[in-house]
Amino acid sequence: MADSSPQGRGAVRRALKELKDAGYYRVDTVRMSNGTVRSEAHVFDTPQSAPVVPRPAAGERGIGGAVAPPVKDPGQEPTLPDERTRAAVATLFRVIRPEPRLRLGEVEAQALAPLVARWLERGSSEAELALALLPGLPQPMHSPAAILRDRLQRKLPPVRAPQAVPAECAKCHDPVPWPGICRACAGLGARTVAVGTGAVVTPSGVARARAALRGHGLVVAT
Repeated sequence: MADSSPQGRGAVRRALKELKDAGYYRVDTVRMSNGTVRSEAHVFDTPQSAPVVPRPAAGERGIGGAVAPPVKDPGQEPTLPDERTRAAVATLFRVIRPEPRLRLGEVEAQALAPLVARWLERGSSEAELALALLPGLPQPMHSPAAILRDRLQRKLPPVRAPQAVPAECAKCHDPVPWPGICRACAGLGARTVAVGTGAVVTPSGVARARAALRGHGLVVAT
């Protein structure tokens, strides 16, 4: 960065320190399975909480006289996202694909995954997500991740009420409001018979029954 900037190494170093102190920039030291150590730099659109680094005990020294940064062990601290996060990230990338201004990195998408997962758990489709995230984007757009986070939080739909599941009595198969047996089969009351609706369908039903019996050569009394 210093080689490509006219500001020089000192200015770049101070800028990175300010970003790090504010929580926008972090460098992690990762120990690989073969024993080697590498550094990973992360840049965020929103401030992240800084990791607590323990100070060396008496008699111990850090790197270059400073406190040594924590070393991650991929074998002890898996960084791969779970299935819920992977599904939410894949959904988010499909939703924002038509809008080239909403370019996100993998780390940014994983940070937004919990919000996307909440939309999906509440029954929202990809079309509903697209309608909430894509229209009316500001110009210019400095932070796609921040805009998506704001819309995902502000437009989160309410929890949908569960739909009533039709049930029937386990004995007589009459409709009941909940699984089990009806009041009549339980001996708690008389069976209610719906009346007043058969007059409309009775004539046509009788006519069809007579026609079917005559077709089998049976005599039908009127």
